[in-house]
Amino acid sequence: MIATLSGLMDSPSTEKMFKKGLEKSQSGLLLVYVAFLSVAGYVYHVIAGQAFSSLLTLSAVFQCLAFSLLGVQIIGSDSVAGISAKSLLLDAFALASRLVATVFEVSYVPFDQTGDWIYQAIDGLSLAMIFWILYRVFVEQRSTYEADEDAFPALPLALGSLGLAAVFHANLNRDKFYDTLWMCGVFASAISVLPQLWMMAHRSGKSSALTSHFVAVMAVARVVSGAYMWHAYPEISADPLFGNTKYAGY
Repeated sequence: MIATLSGLMDSPSTEKMFKKGLEKSQSGLLLVYVAFLSVAGYVYHVIAGQAFSSLLTLSAVFQCLAFSLLGVQIIGSDSVAGISAKSLLLDAFALASRLVATVFEVSYVPFDQTGDWIYQAIDGLSLAMIFWILYRVFVEQRSTYEADEDAFPALPLALGSLGLAAVFHANLNRDKFYDTLWMCGVFASAISVLPQLWMMAHRSGKSSALTSHFVAVMAVARVVSGAYMWHAYPEISADPLFGNTKYAGY
């Protein structure tokens, strides 16, 4: 039987199919990168007019690119092996919290034209993509999901983000509910990648290259948003706590 399997793997037809699938995956990956980088350039230079606040929108674009890479991985391999559902659930929690705060209020959106609807639409697209990926993980390709390796405790992270946000939220909306949800989105998005990193470090097999791309692009998204926060944090005021009204920015 082993000899038969070895013969099948070494056969020209199998090798041809493998190369064809690999080339298709690489072409799709290149197309996704080109499309999103073009969108990012157009948003920054044309729509936002190079406004500094558009860094928040660019961060959302890169985050959406990261989820698209996971989509390419799933479609190309017909498998969800190596993908952490807990990390995606944390991302969904962060995005949903932020969307509620930015759709119904305007204090935490970019000041340029992208804050009118583009910023929120990109976040909405990212959230929809997460739901699609989770559907593939829990329904379509459930047999390939490595639940045992996806063992990082995500629920305490989500509850901790919400608890900290309830205490240390800003007050730009003058509404504790929306201010808390926005801050919760900030906290949850900062630590949402931890279950994925845990899974990559502890799973027995080698992680997919696209999973590594996902983590790297998500890091770029966090760096871009962090660059904005580094300069904008003095303006994120809060109600006095411990005699300091700038703790929310910190």
